[in-house]
Amino acid sequence: MEISAGMVLFRKDNKKIFYLLLHYENRETGKKHWDFPKGHIKKRETLEKTALMELKEETGIKGPRFVKGFKETINYFFKKGGKLISKKVIFFLAESDQEHVKLSFEHIGYKWLPYEEAVEQVTFKNAKQVLEKANKALLE
Repeated sequence: MEISAGMVLFRKDNKKIFYLLLHYENRETGKKHWDFPKGHIKKRETLEKTALMELKEETGIKGPRFVKGFKETINYFFKKGGKLISKKVIFFLAESDQEHVKLSFEHIGYKWLPYEEAVEQVTFKNAKQVLEKANKALLE
């Protein structure tokens, strides 16, 4: 099983919340999807440290503020080199004041979107559910 950590990142502009989505392209299949920043946990790295490192590597964004108590896990399978791989991703929720994104080679685009548009843009159902829970947590 592969384990990754990621982040639902948001920023506020005039009290309106915008979520960061990254546009991924699978180099093997050419398939594209929209999702959150995430990556593999390295040895002796905490989940939070991995989420921070991946955010910085994939977007150039540093120093987001974690929302205490938010931690959502999704599980899924994907094919890699003809093999079926089980994957677990733990997501955190964090706020950034930084709007500028400097994409890594892993991505082909990004968008800051309000919730209604973000939930439509996110490709996978489990990611939509994480976004729904994140938005609900911010509105409570």
